[in-house]
This record gives sequence, C-alpha cells and structure tokens, in this order.
Amino acid sequence: MPLCLVTGGAGFIGSHVADSLLGLGHEVVILDDLSGGNMSNVPSAATFVQGSINDYALLSELFEKYRFDYVFHLAAYAAEGLSHFIRRFNYENNLIGSINLINLSVIHKIKCFVFTSSIAVYGKNQLPMHEDLVPNPEDPYGIAKYAVELDLRSAHELFGLNYIIFRPHNVYGERQNIGDRYRNVVGIFMNQLLQGKPLTIFGDGSQTRAFSYIGDVAPYIAKSVHIPEAYNKVFNIGGDIPYSVRELAEAVMEAMGIYQPIRYLPPRNEVLHAYASHSRVYEVFGIKPEHLTPLSVGLKKMSEWVKKVGARKTPAFQNIEIYDNLPSVWLEE
Repeated sequence: MPLCLVTGGAGFIGSHVADSLLGLGHEVVILDDLSGGNMSNVPSAATFVQGSINDYALLSELFEKYRFDYVFHLAAYAAEGLSHFIRRFNYENNLIGSINLINLSVIHKIKCFVFTSSIAVYGKNQLPMHEDLVPNPEDPYGIAKYAVELDLRSAHELFGLNYIIFRPHNVYGERQNIGDRYRNVVGIFMNQLLQGKPLTIFGDGSQTRAFSYIGDVAPYIAKSVHIPEAYNKVFNIGGDIPYSVRELAEAVMEAMGIYQPIRYLPPRNEVLHAYASHSRVYEVFGIKPEHLTPLSVGLKKMSEWVKKVGARKTPAFQNIEIYDNLPSVWLEE
C-alpha cells in the first residue's frame, strides 16, 4: 500500500486530495500547521501531524519514520494580491518550505513529488495560457511558485527526482476557507452575503477568470502518480469558461438566494484576464471537458455547505511588512 505525505492536508484542496488518495487505497500522513486549515477537514483515516514545512527537523523525522513513497505538496499561503506586502513571509513559506521538502525527497529517494503550483506563474501572458509559454509572474506569490517549479526540474535533472506539477486556478467548493479576506473570491462573496454585507469588487469587475470546482481538480492530482505519462510534466487544470468578476458576483447571489449591492473599490495591481488551456491534461488524464462541473452547479453545492457551516470571521493578517499601496479595505475591521 503506497504511503503518501500530504502537506496542507487540513486545508481546502489538500484535504480533498487526501480523501481521493485514501479512496485509491493509499496510506496518508497529513502535515499542516493549521494556519489556514481546519481539523474538521482532516479525513479520519489519515494520520495527522501538526507542524510547519519550515521545521526541517520535524520534516526529517517524518521522512525517516514513514519512508514515504510519494509527496503531495499543497501547503502554501496562496494570497497573490497580499504577497506584494508580505514578501519575506511569502518566500519563507511558499519557497523555502518547498525546498526543505525537495531536499528530503531527494535524500530519501521519493518515487514522485507532486507539486501544486498556480497559473499565477504566467502573469500577463498570451490567452489562453498554455504550458509551453514562458512564465512571467507578476507578483511574489507567482514568483515563488515558479521558482519551486524550476527547482524541481533541476532536482530531476541532477538527482532523478520525478515530479508532476499542476497549475490550478480559482478553485472553489466545499471546505474552502471563506473567512480569508485576501483570497478565494467565491468564499469571500458567500461570507459577505451570510453577514448581510455588500459584495466588494476591486475595480469595475470586468477582470476575467475561469473558476474551477474542487471535484474537477483534486481527484486528478491524487491519481497522477499512477499515470506514467504524467511524470516530469506540467499541467494546467481547472475550468475552461472565463467569467467576469461581476458575472461571478451575480452567479454567487443566485446560488445563495441572497442579494446584496456591490461595493466597487479602487482597482488593485493584478492581472486583468487569466484563463488557461487544458488540452494537455485532457489528453494525458482522459478528461472530457463536457464532464466538468458547470459554474452554477458547483456554486450551488458550495452554497449548501456554506449555509451549514455559517459565516466566518475575517481576521486581518497580523504581519504586514509593507503598507505602501496596501488596499484600504484590507485594514478595515
């Protein structure tokens, strides 16, 4: 029975990947510091260890004790917009922590290292974004993710460490941390609606994204290690159809059955249009695009879960490093 380490397995995508791995008959050890995840997300059949990927001594103990076959690295602080203002925190958690895992994976001869990157690596690039484009990340979060991708390629060339890289985008669904004010726009909208607040949109809402339901992403990340053709490749994965943020706001209100006015905020520094081609993942994984979850269906599933768990507090990030040009809404109570 393969033994897998899942970092960030108490979080949103990580917990769904852990579920899928268990369903495939794997043993799963979850490492999570619970900074963004929740124990309620951890599958009961998994072994849970609370700790950080920045704790090299702890990681060394885990690799020695469990002798993992596969590493699924999903731990990250994935706030693209905020990453400009928490640069040191971003690189320590999203880059240095990843390198700790890569080092130990090389030393312990892991069979495959599965890394969840992001389409943030593309930056302002040709649309739809495809894997053969040269990444040009616009923010420190995307820079960190791309640096890890490059390091995995280097580790493969020198040490033979196999890897699979996924670049998901705008993933939403059950277990998303709706109390995070800096990321996950679907969760932010639903949380605002539960609290009777207006929906906040940066700029005029014309920026476009393709939104990806968790059930169309996590199972393929989990099964990837059993697909030899996927090894040492990069895959975009997620939804095909771009929507404007204004259109998303209307769709979320319809799914929730709650309607509030929209509060337009000054635009922030972000890529205006970002959506990807998925032809490579369709070919290698045998995914049929017509089987992807429509936005209205996925939002309805998430809304039912959100109504059960209720509104969440939206705490401010406590370690802002740079306040220049920080969106004022992020300083509100």
